[in-house]
Amino acid sequence: MLTFSIGDMTVTEICDIRSFDIPLTNIFPQSDYQKLQSHLHWLEPNLLRDGNVRLAVRSWLLKRNGRNILVDACVGNHKQRPARSDWHERNDTSWTEALADAGLQPEDIHIVFCTHLHADHVGWNTKLENGQWVPTFPNARYITGQSEYAHWEAEMAASDGPVGHGCFQDSVLPVMELGQMDLVTDGFQLADGLVLKLSAGHTPGHMSIYASCEGYTGVFCGDTLHSPIQMVQPGWSSAFCSDPLLARQTRITLLEDLCDTSRILIPMHFGNTGRCHVTRHKDVFMPVFLD
Repeated sequence: MLTFSIGDMTVTEICDIRSFDIPLTNIFPQSDYQKLQSHLHWLEPNLLRDGNVRLAVRSWLLKRNGRNILVDACVGNHKQRPARSDWHERNDTSWTEALADAGLQPEDIHIVFCTHLHADHVGWNTKLENGQWVPTFPNARYITGQSEYAHWEAEMAASDGPVGHGCFQDSVLPVMELGQMDLVTDGFQLADGLVLKLSAGHTPGHMSIYASCEGYTGVFCGDTLHSPIQMVQPGWSSAFCSDPLLARQTRITLLEDLCDTSRILIPMHFGNTGRCHVTRHKDVFMPVFLD
């Protein structure tokens, strides 16, 4: 289990799916494998293998000042996701076991922050209990962006069927209906030293956490980047981005902001541990991974 510190804040990886592969051209429709040739020595085999991008699905658990904060809630169990066989009707205990290994039970979580409301970021928000979806974390406040929630609420109202694999209905609405969800805007302070900033593009209301603890800093960037490939090719937005051009600009702005500083980039899906510093080599951004 990966655990590290940002100042006096402890950060622990809670992994739901350790590794899965998706074809390069499927996740990055604008991609050109030939443009990665000079980077294969560090991309293969842990981040790119046989033309497939290797990803993970994880949450980050933040502990500071007696508060336990969960960043994103992965895929979850028992959800109807027929379009994604690896997510469909899962019954896997690895995520809850990882939380227990970190010394916590669901009742111990104070805040659940969803960077955005895609199905692989909200799944553990709820659990199936007596045929009903109920909050997995009964004592937590769930927090997400106001514009993010409004977007998916409008999508659901305009559709005759499930949207976003049905995750808004089974993993978001049950929490809102019980009054456990707060909708926030850019600049909201999640906790002491943790400020939320709008990072739209992947979704309309996507938000990131800018952490500053005892002078040490990092950015929990959600899906602003899916893979380190997007550091050397920041123009390649994912097929899942609602606004690829805005996602590109948000990503470049973030990388420029972090480049050659001590701040840590902390994404959700990198196929390795993911956290890294950002530097520049010749004309491209490069990750300096932290073990």
